[in-house]
Amino acid sequence: MDNFSPNLAEDPEELTDQDDFLTDEAVVEEKPELFEQYSFTADSGQSLLRIDKFLVCHIAQVSRNRIQDAAEAGMIQVNGQPVKSNYRVKPGDEIKVLVAYPPRDTSIIPEDIPLNIVYEDQDLLVVNKEAGMVVHPGHGNFSGTLVNALAWHFKDHSAFSPNDPRPGLVHRIDKDTSGLLVVAKNPDAKTNLSRQFFEKTSLRTYQALVWGRVEQDEGRIDCPLGRSRRDRLQMTVCEADDPACKPAVTNYRVLERLGYVTLVECRLETGRTHQIRVHMKHLGHPLFNDERYGGDQILKGTRYSKYKQFVENCFTLCPRQALHAKTLGFKHPTKGLSLFFDSELPDDMLKLIDKWRKYTASREEL
Repeated sequence: MDNFSPNLAEDPEELTDQDDFLTDEAVVEEKPELFEQYSFTADSGQSLLRIDKFLVCHIAQVSRNRIQDAAEAGMIQVNGQPVKSNYRVKPGDEIKVLVAYPPRDTSIIPEDIPLNIVYEDQDLLVVNKEAGMVVHPGHGNFSGTLVNALAWHFKDHSAFSPNDPRPGLVHRIDKDTSGLLVVAKNPDAKTNLSRQFFEKTSLRTYQALVWGRVEQDEGRIDCPLGRSRRDRLQMTVCEADDPACKPAVTNYRVLERLGYVTLVECRLETGRTHQIRVHMKHLGHPLFNDERYGGDQILKGTRYSKYKQFVENCFTLCPRQALHAKTLGFKHPTKGLSLFFDSELPDDMLKLIDKWRKYTASREEL
């Protein structure tokens, strides 16, 4: 049975499985009570698009067949009326996906989890997230997340609401990506900061170790991204005229060539899910040890067993995609001052890069 996950955020974040939205109870003869699971409003610029395609684009971990089955069961409504899967979504349509069981409690439980806060004032804080921490609760990760930690940190803050599903979050980074995030402490600050990210006036750079020798010293990757139809946990590059895809732009420059790998800096113009990971793979240089996009295989180098063991040791040293959100810049939402933050590479990436430096220095051919 396919899964249906409610990860609707635009910013990069680890996708997670969710409960099936259509269960056996949904098709029993006596028509059970239905509960709203997802709700969308088609924006004013929405082109005519089949509702099954629309929902595939808006909800992770769901197949088009699954959506069609739900429509046949009367569990997809538009403007309060059930529709078939060939219904074409129009601007302003109110779309609801129903389930046959009550939605789970989504309140955030505060947890006393240490945070590496690099800046804080009355309007915002900037945190340096460690690799392995999920930003937002989801299936399999309802505790131990950054949001749980923020709920504890803000528990005495009058503007914090435990019922807000994304308290203070302006943008996100993947579970196994480390680095800087800004968090708003009140609604006005959140609106202002979110607008800066939407209008692309914020500054964000990442450092990544990628497979292969990146030949050009710098470049610009302008390739729209959408969810893969073969694997709903992955994003993929698609055609510019595909209505299921969104524009995505990554600028990169080479910092250091280390034989069979390259250290690069990536500057984001947009913030799509897995953007750097997908763009660098599209360029032919997957991130080192990126399991989801094939970087956890030996993609460059020799066939010698010693080299294979060297790479395996590198994987052990940095057991995640080698990606760090290094810098973050924006204007203060109330003071108007330009703020800029820079973070050091975490220990696992520093050791990984140093290991490749030593390997390269010991081989004249590299």
